[in-house]
Amino acid sequence: MCAKVEGKARKVIERDSKVMINTTREHYPFVAEKGDGDFAYDISGEKLIDFSSFIGVYTLGVNSNESIRKAIHSQVDRLMHSAFTDFYSEPPVTFTEKLLAMFPKGFGRAFFSNSGTEANEAAIKLSRLYTKRPYLISFYNAFHGRTMGSLGLTASKPIQKEHFGPFSGVVQAHFPSPYRCELNHDHNHDCATACIDYIKRNIFGKIVPAKEVAAIFFEPIQGEGGYIVPPKDFFRQLRELADEHQILLVSDEIQAGYMRTGKFLALDNFGVQADIYTMAKALGGGLPIGATITRHSLGNIPNGAHANTFGGNLVSIAAANASLDYVIKNKKGLEAQVAAKGKYVMKRLSELKEDYEIVGDVRGIGLMIGAELVKSKRTKEYAIKERAKVLDECFTNGLLLLPCGTSTIRIIPPITISKASLEKGMDIFEGAIRSANKDLR
Repeated sequence: MCAKVEGKARKVIERDSKVMINTTREHYPFVAEKGDGDFAYDISGEKLIDFSSFIGVYTLGVNSNESIRKAIHSQVDRLMHSAFTDFYSEPPVTFTEKLLAMFPKGFGRAFFSNSGTEANEAAIKLSRLYTKRPYLISFYNAFHGRTMGSLGLTASKPIQKEHFGPFSGVVQAHFPSPYRCELNHDHNHDCATACIDYIKRNIFGKIVPAKEVAAIFFEPIQGEGGYIVPPKDFFRQLRELADEHQILLVSDEIQAGYMRTGKFLALDNFGVQADIYTMAKALGGGLPIGATITRHSLGNIPNGAHANTFGGNLVSIAAANASLDYVIKNKKGLEAQVAAKGKYVMKRLSELKEDYEIVGDVRGIGLMIGAELVKSKRTKEYAIKERAKVLDECFTNGLLLLPCGTSTIRIIPPITISKASLEKGMDIFEGAIRSANKDLR
């Protein structure tokens, strides 16, 4: 496929390079043209099975479904922008009422923005405003966005922060990784407990007093950092620590939430509640929207303390509302689908791990799954170049994938993907793994 794509795609990429500021583009030449359900089509008309959800956005299928598109068209003909933070409008209120019903009892207020990083910016301001405390804690390998406040929380790659600092008021802690525990504990419980002890001993004991920490930000499953699933009891221990010191917990559900793990909130997999949740990506069904949701008991904020221009944009709200209606109507079926499909993918990946040296670890919940590639299972040396080859070969053979972490590949297809497309995509992935594994010898 690459050879056929090269002509048109290369011309677009060359034009792009002359006028666009660099971002995070993948090195394989995918130039998106259209999408439909399980599939994405490039500019030359080549069809690819989508295992990326376009960075977690198309949870309900590429280009969303017909009901969402109809809702968008209908709203465009009525009114696109209502200046919702200055004037009033009913659709955002109606949507918020439905959205809050998806959260644990006691969550009662929302703020809308345009993206995940803006949702986290709002959470930063709100947590400091609610507690009157200046400091925040986040975790190594975390990704919370690239705007200045959320970038202070991010600790994924040095390039993301280079020349942008300093970032004040944020302290990073260790996130427990069962495969690569940074505190050198092999047992999951020991790693989780060691990470909690690090906060107590080193952060509270040597850097900032607990009484000055407003909030601890985390991803239930770390996304850009490598799809790291913490031990089951980590968030219980973190909740206990936060409660002891009246610190708020902020759950960044931007990539992991909205049914991706089989539950509306990924944190629900761990039996713990946060005080503030942030969402984006899949929330808008393809259109930009971010949301920051708080416990009702935290109260409200002074008029004018925070606002924006486009938050609650009526077209984005229409898309989000139609998407949420679909989720509510089909919730049980979606839960079952995610569980069954996730089990299938994990089974296939576990078999690859048994058969091939290059597959060091497989991890995930539901359809948020990562496969970490290594040069050696014994040394766990990152297989960075080999990962690039796998991504390239998959693209060439009709499968769209994204990397994360240092040498991990994420598997995040639309949760509505058909069994046939899922199986074919995994066959393509296995073929690329087989080829890359040969290169290790």
